[in-house]
Amino acid sequence: MTRSQFIRFVAEPAVFAAALVPAGLIAWQGFHGGLGAEPIREIQLRTGWWALTFLMITLCVTPLRRIPGWNDVIKLRRMLGLFAFFYAMLHFSNYIGIDQFFAWSEITKDILKRPWITVGFVAVTLLVPLAATSNGFMIRKLGRRWGALHRLVYVSGALGVLHFLWLVKKDTREPITFAFILVGLLALRLRRRAPKSAKPRTEGATPREPATASG
Repeated sequence: MTRSQFIRFVAEPAVFAAALVPAGLIAWQGFHGGLGAEPIREIQLRTGWWALTFLMITLCVTPLRRIPGWNDVIKLRRMLGLFAFFYAMLHFSNYIGIDQFFAWSEITKDILKRPWITVGFVAVTLLVPLAATSNGFMIRKLGRRWGALHRLVYVSGALGVLHFLWLVKKDTREPITFAFILVGLLALRLRRRAPKSAKPRTEGATPREPATASG
């Protein structure tokens, strides 16, 4: 079995099944009274946590592919990103459908007046065009603009971390951990994209044309 076949027939189904486990566990515990005294809040916290977790895992794929022999891991990135969106939508749907029961006037007031809900709403909204353009057709159609658009994932991640930080208020260990991970991943990306210092030219040497940036 080739590495590409392993990714397609073993790794992808395994990751897909594993990514559904948190949602299945939440549903199971919800139907069997295992979510504690405040089940709506518990669902809200868990789905938000998993949305951020899958977002960070997705962002880890690009650095991992630079490890020799790990390049094919890029084939998992789209699925992981869509699971981040899936849990973000569960998080948002729980808020508007179960917590607020589609009381749109109250939801609008919350979004406009409560900063943690405002940034959370923006974070989820930014993920919508990223999920919608994650297919091959849109990648080809947008060309270089696709990469620029999908860099918004860092903005969404930062807003999601800030939303989490303001939500928990006292015990900030988990949101701060997410913040450190996000900053580290962004630093790796910026370091890779930073232009290398030009080497001094030797007299008589023929200048080379600059290489095309791969993004």
